Amino acid sequence: MSDVAPRTVSTDVHPSEVDFGAFVRRAADAGELVAQPRMGFGPPGLMRAGLAATRSAAATTVGTLTLDSYTRVGDLASAERAVRADGGANLNGYPIVSHPAETTAAVLAGLLNRDFPVQVRHGSAVPADIFSALIALRLTATEGGPVSYCLPYGRTPLAESIRNWSDCAVRFAALREFQSEPHLETFGGCMLGQLCPPGLLVALSVLEALFFQQRGLRSLSVSYAQQTNPEQDIEAVLALRRLCQELLSLSSWHVVIYAYMGVYPRTDRGAYRLLGEAAGLALATGSERIIVKTVAESRRIPTIAENVAALEYVARAAGARPPLRPPADGANGDDSATYQEANALINAVRNLHRDIGTALLLAFRHGYLDVPYCVHPDNRGRTRSALDGAGRLCWADTGALPVPPPERRAPAGAVTSSGLLEDLFYIQRKYDACAPESGETAASPALAERSRRLPGPR
Repeated sequence: MSDVAPRTVSTDVHPSEVDFGAFVRRAADAGELVAQPRMGFGPPGLMRAGLAATRSAAATTVGTLTLDSYTRVGDLASAERAVRADGGANLNGYPIVSHPAETTAAVLAGLLNRDFPVQVRHGSAVPADIFSALIALRLTATEGGPVSYCLPYGRTPLAESIRNWSDCAVRFAALREFQSEPHLETFGGCMLGQLCPPGLLVALSVLEALFFQQRGLRSLSVSYAQQTNPEQDIEAVLALRRLCQELLSLSSWHVVIYAYMGVYPRTDRGAYRLLGEAAGLALATGSERIIVKTVAESRRIPTIAENVAALEYVARAAGARPPLRPPADGANGDDSATYQEANALINAVRNLHRDIGTALLLAFRHGYLDVPYCVHPDNRGRTRSALDGAGRLCWADTGALPVPPPERRAPAGAVTSSGLLEDLFYIQRKYDACAPESGETAASPALAERSRRLPGPR
C-alpha cells in the first residue's frame, strides 16, 4: 500500500453499528495494513482533535481512546478532581468514566463510523466502571485480559482480575443484541513489554482469546509485541496464527503487532528504523493491524503530530518495503521451537480445568505459567530469560514450565543485574547506533514537516 489517500467520510452512524473486526477484515482483504496509535488526552477537545487527525492521516487507520492512569486503577475520585480542575489537561489519557456520556458522544460525533472505528484502550484489572461507560455509549471495541492487565500493572489478586474480566466479557458480548459484533483484543502477547520469551507470549495471547471465546465473544484479535530478533519474531507470529487456526472456533479474528514496547531508541532515525521493522514483521506474517510507536516514546507523551507521523511512516513502509526475509526451514510456524513451546504451555493449562479462567489461576499457582522478572505476588518468579549473541530471547531458567528443553539457552552467567540492564537497553543501543538506510532520511523529514501543521497538547 503506497501513497494512501485520506479516506472518504461515510455517513455518520450510531456507535453500535460500527464493527471493528469487520473493518479490519475488509482492509486486510484489500491488502491494507491497519495502523493505530496509542493516543489519549484528557480534554475532550484535544481528544477529538487527535481522532480527527488519525482519521485524516494518509494511512488506513482506526482511532483510539486511551484512558488515563487514575481511571485504569479505579481511582475515579482523582480523575474527577482533575476534570473539575482544568478539564483533564494534566491527565495522561481520556477519563471516559469521569466525563459525562454526552461529552464523549460529542467527541466521537461525525468521526466514528463504519470506515473509522474507535477502540477504547485502558490497562485495568478492575474494569467494571470502564465497561459500564463504553457499554452505555454502545462502543463495541476494547482490549485487555485477565492476566495481561493484572500481573504487569499492580497487585490486584489474579483471582479477582479473572472474576472481573469474566463478568465484563459476558456483559460486553451482550452488546451484539443492539447491532454490531463487539470486538475484544487480548493483550497477552505483550506481557511486560520486553524480555518475555516468544513461546510464553504466544501461549498467553491464545489462552486469553480462549477465555474470551468461552464467555461468548465472537470477534477477537490476538496480540504480539515486537521483540529483539526479527527472525524469531516471524517464527512466533506464524506460531500464533497456526494455534489460533487450530483452537479458535470464531468467524472473525485477526493478529495485531505492537511496535517494540521496551526501552525505545532516542534518535528519530533509530525510532523510525525500529518502527519500519515492526511494519515488516506485520507484512511477513500476514498480520492485519499494527500499533505504532513514535519518535518521542523515549522522552515524553507523544503529540498528535508525532502520532500521525508514525501512522504515515508505517503506511509508507508497508507500501515500499518487501517483507522481511522468511525464517529458515523448520522455523515457519510448522512445528517450530516456538510453536512446540507455546502448544505445550496451552495444553498443560487447558488440562487443568475446562474453564479457562480457573485453569489460568491454577497454572500460575503450579508455576505452569511464570513470567520472568514479573514481581506480582501471584507470579512464582522462578523463570529467567536473557538475550543470546544474535539478540534472540532465550530461557535461562524455565522453572516449573511444562515445556520441551529449550532449543537455545541463554549464555551461562547472563542473568546478573548488569546483564539484565544490558538486555533491557539492547534495542535502544542497536538502533541508535545504526547508520540510516537509503531513502530513510528523505522520508522522515517529509513526514515531520506535514505533521507540524497538526495540533499537539498544550
